[in-house]
Amino acid sequence: LPQLPGWSVQPDGSIVVATGNDDAPGLYRCTPYNSYGTAGESRPTRVLLKDPPAFTVRPKEEYFQEVGRELVIPCAAQGDPPPNITWLKVGSVGKSSAQVDGNSSLVLHPLIKEQHGVWQCTATNLVASVTTATSVHVLGTSPHAVTNVSVLPLLLAANISWQPGFDGGYFQRFSVWYTPLARYPPRAHHDWVSLSVPAGAQHLLVENLQPDTTYQFSVLAQNKLGSGPFSQIVTSVPRGFPVTTVPPEPPAMTVRVFLSPPRALTANETARGVLLRWEPPARASVAPSGYALELRQDKGGWEVLERSIPGTDTQVLVPGLIKDAFYEFRLVAFAGSYISDPSNTVNVSTAGMEVYPSRTQLPELLPQPVLAGVIGGICFLSVAVIFSTTAACIMNRRRAARVRKRRQDPPLVFSP
Repeated sequence: LPQLPGWSVQPDGSIVVATGNDDAPGLYRCTPYNSYGTAGESRPTRVLLKDPPAFTVRPKEEYFQEVGRELVIPCAAQGDPPPNITWLKVGSVGKSSAQVDGNSSLVLHPLIKEQHGVWQCTATNLVASVTTATSVHVLGTSPHAVTNVSVLPLLLAANISWQPGFDGGYFQRFSVWYTPLARYPPRAHHDWVSLSVPAGAQHLLVENLQPDTTYQFSVLAQNKLGSGPFSQIVTSVPRGFPVTTVPPEPPAMTVRVFLSPPRALTANETARGVLLRWEPPARASVAPSGYALELRQDKGGWEVLERSIPGTDTQVLVPGLIKDAFYEFRLVAFAGSYISDPSNTVNVSTAGMEVYPSRTQLPELLPQPVLAGVIGGICFLSVAVIFSTTAACIMNRRRAARVRKRRQDPPLVFSP
């Protein structure tokens, strides 16, 4: 044996041939012996060198065919002795209705919906068996049942998820069906409650369930040709609120809501005004519902410029600043009745800039009573000027009329 590479003797006396070649065929005898000698040779055994099956023609990975038509899937193999070819549908129960022709090809005629799935071609001889597989997709049918239905119990709800089956060649939609089981016998599906699933979704949240009640769930697929079979029924119990017999004690201290100020406030000058940007407050116990923008001019008092900036915004445009002025801006966040500290202050100078009008001021910077008084005064002065001008014109016309009349009258002559 040492002269034959890959040959070895096991402790139990067996011979292992790692690689079969032309040295292996022949007649073999085994002779057992010990210190007392041997009882003789064993009966002879003959070793034959044969070839295992090998596929010469393999089916394609997938086949698509309309229902009712014929589908032929080839498969061929060779070996010594010649192998036997068989076909089997994976997951089928009982004998399949498929036929095999003289070339070992699978013949599906007429093609029906139940023949959709994975088919295996197996080549077997005395040496070994080898297998290859292909997928058959039957088009023009109702959907197949969904698989892997799972239910995640939640608080008074359940999240249903599944794996869609083959759609039959058409767009398919899903619906989730459920029913309670507590104190009720099993009911047919038409007594269940159904919920439509949004297009393209493979999960659905079923809400408003009763706590500590057993529910059954099933999923149904539909396309333009009709409904497929219901999925397997999955049972689950939604969670309820925790039950306590002792009322909870009031908290010993009031929890302070922390609302941090907006961060990284910056100002950029644009052709339309000053663009302010910021980052939302850092992680806090509550999220801001809005922001308020404060401004002061030339080191004066702070005024609220805008108090209704949405909490989702991170920038705001401030137009209409006057020329040759110095402004300061800052931002505060608020959530309900809580107001944060002011953010960092940014400075903006409009000195020498032509993009801002020289006589324009933000109307929000003037208090409402002052602004109303200014507008009223301007209106009063305008009416007074119009009235005075009209009166002067009327008086001038009357004076001119009297002068013309005097010139037209004859002079008076007095006789002695």
